[in-house]
Amino acid sequence: MLSVSSIGIGFGGLTALADVSFDVKEGEIFAIIGPNGAGKTTLFNIVSGLYAPSSGRVTLNGEDVTGLAPHLLARRGLSRTFQNLQIFFRMSAAENVMVGRHLHERRNVIAHLFTLPSVLKQNRVTREKAEELMAFVGLRDMTDRPAGTLPYGALRRLEIARALATEPKVLLLDEPAAGCNPVETAEIDAVIQKIAAQGIAVVLVEHDMKLVMKISHRIHVLDQGRTIAEGTAAEVRGNERVITAYLGKHGQREGARA
Repeated sequence: MLSVSSIGIGFGGLTALADVSFDVKEGEIFAIIGPNGAGKTTLFNIVSGLYAPSSGRVTLNGEDVTGLAPHLLARRGLSRTFQNLQIFFRMSAAENVMVGRHLHERRNVIAHLFTLPSVLKQNRVTREKAEELMAFVGLRDMTDRPAGTLPYGALRRLEIARALATEPKVLLLDEPAAGCNPVETAEIDAVIQKIAAQGIAVVLVEHDMKLVMKISHRIHVLDQGRTIAEGTAAEVRGNERVITAYLGKHGQREGARA
């Protein structure tokens, strides 16, 4: 579903990524981990079209999409969330999700100006889809609440619901559990697994090793912009290079308890 081949990028004299490659299959949960500064977010920014790589290519469902703008990637089935919350706090929770449906709506100035029946029908369908997605992420009872009043963990799931509203084939999640307590992390854990069960490829960057080791089918490890390991949780957890570069003994124990 997603293929990243020999990606490289530099900023000035700094090589941020060098020869990074991986493939993600339909319905797979694929985690990218590594120490701060390893290049994880830079890699996400390349895959999601925010950066153009200096070398290599990105293929989405068989199509070369290297360097395409984010909105064009969204039309082709790739969506992402960000580490920092990107919520419209003065809108209702449901309206936040409805925003993600814009790619699947017809836009006509005259029809909207006169609020024709087709517009009312479209708005109704969009609202129904938003409510379905909110129920999917466990927020059924919060649809009409102002987004700014939702608990932090619920806001994290709201962002995932909005990303799902674009109907992605590949979903990139940038630290979806950042700042969450154990209960909120468990809720996000369950949502991610439900998403993958629907056949959507999930690629996540995450520092919570218990979460990563528990739900990931495969894990890709970066250090100083280069791949140092890829494999199952057990393989990565026992890799001496990964332990030295990132996990340490504490992280290894946390992963083993997942």
